[in-house]
Amino acid sequence: MQGFEFEHTSVLLEESVAGVFSNPQGIYVDCTLGGGGHSSCLAARMAPAGWLIGIDQDAAAIQAGQQRLAEAACRISIVQDNFRNLGAILDRLETGLVDGILFDLGVSSHQLDVAERGFSYMQDAPLDMRMNPEADFSAYELVNSYDEQQLTEVIGSYGEERWAKRIAKFIVESRKNAAIDTTRQLVDIIKKAIPAGARRDGPHPAKRTFQAIRIEVNNELGILRDTFITAVERLKPGGRIGIITFHSLEDRIAKQTLQELSKSCVCPPQLPVCMCNTKPKVKVLRKPTLPSLAEIEHNPRARSAKLRLAEKLS
Repeated sequence: MQGFEFEHTSVLLEESVAGVFSNPQGIYVDCTLGGGGHSSCLAARMAPAGWLIGIDQDAAAIQAGQQRLAEAACRISIVQDNFRNLGAILDRLETGLVDGILFDLGVSSHQLDVAERGFSYMQDAPLDMRMNPEADFSAYELVNSYDEQQLTEVIGSYGEERWAKRIAKFIVESRKNAAIDTTRQLVDIIKKAIPAGARRDGPHPAKRTFQAIRIEVNNELGILRDTFITAVERLKPGGRIGIITFHSLEDRIAKQTLQELSKSCVCPPQLPVCMCNTKPKVKVLRKPTLPSLAEIEHNPRARSAKLRLAEKLS
C-alpha cells in the first residue's frame, strides 16, 4: 500500500460529522468510505471503545480507507460491499443498533480524476463508469445496447437533459458504423447532437449525459429510498442519519424519504379522523446545510452539495 494515493476532498466535512456524532463510545457507519475523509474525522472524535464501520464497493477506496484509518484509536471495520446491503452488513457484524449513519452520495474525486475509470468527460478513456470495477454492466454496454427510447429516457430522466432525444438518436446512428468505445467518442457525438447555440452557455455539453449514464450503470437512485429506510431502522433512539447529495434527483429522494419517515399520519386527506395510528420515526433537523463560499472556492465540486440530517425518535 506504500505510495498509494486516493485523492478525494470530503465535502461538508465538519458539518456532517458534527451532525451525526454524539457519543465517543458509540457505533458509527460511513456508508461511502471513499478516501476516508469523513471516517477519519469521525474516528478522531471517538474513544477506544467506539466502533467505526466503513463501507464502499470500490476496491481502491477500501485500500485508501484501510491506509488512512490504520492509526485510529477506536475499533475499525472496513467492508467492501454496496451500501444497499446495509442491513445484511450490520447483521454480519452483529452491531445491534448504531449511533450514527452517514452517506456521501455521488462519484468521488478519485473516480473522476483517474482517467481509466471512464467517469470523466474531460479525459479520454474506455467507457466504463462502474463504481464497482468487478460489476458486469458498464457504460460501454449501456451506450452500445440500449435502444433509442431507452437512451432517451435515461438521459432525460437522470441527466435532466433537454436534448436527450436528439443525443440518443445520434448515439444510435453512430454505433451503426462501429461500437462506441471511449469517452472521447461519446463526447464528440454529444457535441454534434446539441446545437451550437445551446453549447455556448452553461456547463460542459456532455455533463448531464455522463451523469445520467453513471447513475443508470450503478443504479444509484434505485437503491436510495430503501437504504435510507433501513438506515433509520438500524439507528438507536436519538441516533442520527446524515445524507450529502450532489444533484436534484438524489436530493429529492433524500428529502421525500425523510419527510415520509417524519409523518405522524399517512391517511388520505379526505378522512376526517386519523385511522392509521402512524408514529413518526424521525425528526428532520433544520434546513439542508450548504457549503460555505470558502469551501466552494477551495473545492468547486462542493458547489451543488446539500447535507440533510434527521434524528431517530423513541
